[in-house]
Amino acid sequence: MHPSPSPAEEAVAAGLADVRPSLGPSYAAALDGARAAVLTRLWRALAFEPLPWIVGRECGPDGLALQLAGGARLEGPLPDPYATGPYVSELLLDGRPYRQPTRLVTALRVPHGEDFAAELDGCTASLALSRAGRPAVAQEPAPRTTWEWEQRVVDGHPYHPNCRSRPGFSVAEQLAYAPEHRPEVELGLVAVRTEECLVTGDWPEGLRDRGRILVPVHPWQAAHVLKHERVGSGFAAHPLMALRTLAPADGGAHVKTALSTRLTSSVRDISVYSIETAAAVSAFAQGLTERLDGRLHITRTLGAASAHSPDLAAVLREPPEVYADAAAGERVLPVAALAMYAPARSAAWRAEFARLALSVCLRVLDLGVALEAHGQNLLVVLSPTGAPLRLVYRDLADIRISPARLARHGLPVPPLSGRLVTDDVAVLRRKLFGSLLTGALGATAGSAAGFAEALAEAGSLPATADTEALLTGPLPTKALTLMRLSPGVPGDLWAELPNPLIAG
Repeated sequence: MHPSPSPAEEAVAAGLADVRPSLGPSYAAALDGARAAVLTRLWRALAFEPLPWIVGRECGPDGLALQLAGGARLEGPLPDPYATGPYVSELLLDGRPYRQPTRLVTALRVPHGEDFAAELDGCTASLALSRAGRPAVAQEPAPRTTWEWEQRVVDGHPYHPNCRSRPGFSVAEQLAYAPEHRPEVELGLVAVRTEECLVTGDWPEGLRDRGRILVPVHPWQAAHVLKHERVGSGFAAHPLMALRTLAPADGGAHVKTALSTRLTSSVRDISVYSIETAAAVSAFAQGLTERLDGRLHITRTLGAASAHSPDLAAVLREPPEVYADAAAGERVLPVAALAMYAPARSAAWRAEFARLALSVCLRVLDLGVALEAHGQNLLVVLSPTGAPLRLVYRDLADIRISPARLARHGLPVPPLSGRLVTDDVAVLRRKLFGSLLTGALGATAGSAAGFAEALAEAGSLPATADTEALLTGPLPTKALTLMRLSPGVPGDLWAELPNPLIAG
C-alpha cells in the first residue's frame, strides 16, 4: 500500500499539472524510489551522527535499534555508511512503519525537527521530479563534454538527506534551471560602476561597458533577490551539477554566480572574502602544482567581481577540459559521475583511481593544503582506454592552507588571513578526509566492502602522519543532519565513520 502524498509531493504534482503535465505519471511513479533514497541517507545519519537525543544504539544480526530520549525505539536494517544505493524502504518507530522521511522526522518530535522535516519533504519531491525527467539511458547518446556528464548526476549528494533540495524554486524554475533537467539558461548582466565594484584578477573586456563592470547574474537571483537592479541581456549557458555554476554555450570560462538560496546545507551566495582572496589563492595554487609531477591540475580563477555584496558577485574559472588532450582521446569526468561510467564499476579500476587520488591529495596535504576533494570539485582525466591518468581540482573557495606546513617544505606562504588559513591538524585532516575518503572515494565504491577493497588494493601511499591517521583510525565525515538540526551553531559539525580497513 502506498502512503498518501505529503504536502510538498502534492505541490509538485500540482505544479507539473500546470507547466509539464506529460511528466505527471513519471513523477508519481518516481515517488517511492525518492522516498527510499532520502530515507536511506537519513538512516545513515541517525546511525552514525552524534545526535543528542539518541541515547543508545544496539546492533544485532538483523539490524540496528536506536534508543531515543523519552523512551522511544527506532529500528532499521544494519547500516552501511558508504552505500549509495537505497536499501531502506521503511523504519519502525515503536513498531509503527514509516516510509516517508518527512513524516518520520515529524513523529520523532526532536528540536528543530519541524523545519528539517519540511526540508526533507521538499527534497523528496524534487528528487522524484528530477528522476521523472531523466531519459532512459538506452535512448541517450554518450556524453561528449564534461557538462553533459555533470548533468547525468540526477540524485545529487550521495549521502546528504537534503540531496536534491531546491527551496525557493517553483516547479517551472526547477525545470528551467536545474542541471538534471538539462536546460539552457540565459544569464543576465548587471552593470555596476567600476568604483563601486571589487574586482580581482583579469576581468574581461567583454564584461565591461563604459566605466562599468558587467556582472553575470543567474535568472533566479535576478527575479527573487535583485528585483531593483537593472539586468541586461547576457548569454546562454549550461548549468553544471553545482546549479549556480554554468558553462557558456559558446565555450570559454565557466561562470560561478551568486544564488541566495539554500541548496543541501549552504546558501549559495559568494562572499566578499572569496572575491578578495580569489586571485591570490589561484596564483598560490598554480605554484603548488609544480611539486606534483603533472598529476594534479587546479583550474585557475581568471577573474572575480562583487558589488561588495554576497548577493551580486561572480567568479570566472578555467574550464577543466583545458587539462585534457582531446586530440589524443583524453576526456575529463567529475568524480560524482563515475557511477555512470562503465569502467569505474570494476574493482581494479576503482583501486587504480583510489591510488591516484590518495597519493596526490595526501601529498598536497603534507605540503600544506587540504583540498575539499568531493565528487563535485574533483575530476579525473581519462585515457582513451578509460584509465585514470591525473586529477583536476576546481573551486578554491573552501580549501584550507597551513602556513607551518608550507614553511616546512620551503614553500611561500600566500598573503592571506581568515578562514582559509589554519595549522590545526584536525581541521586540515577533516577537510580532506571528509571530502575525499568519506565522500568521493566511498561514493565511487558504493559500499563499505567495495571501499575496503579499493583502499586495500591502492598500494603504498606517502609515508606521512596523515597517512597513518587515515589507515588506523575512524574516518571523519560532516554530520550533515546534526548541522541542519543545529541552526544556532556556526561552522561544520563532525561525526566518525568506521574505517573499512580496520576489522571489526
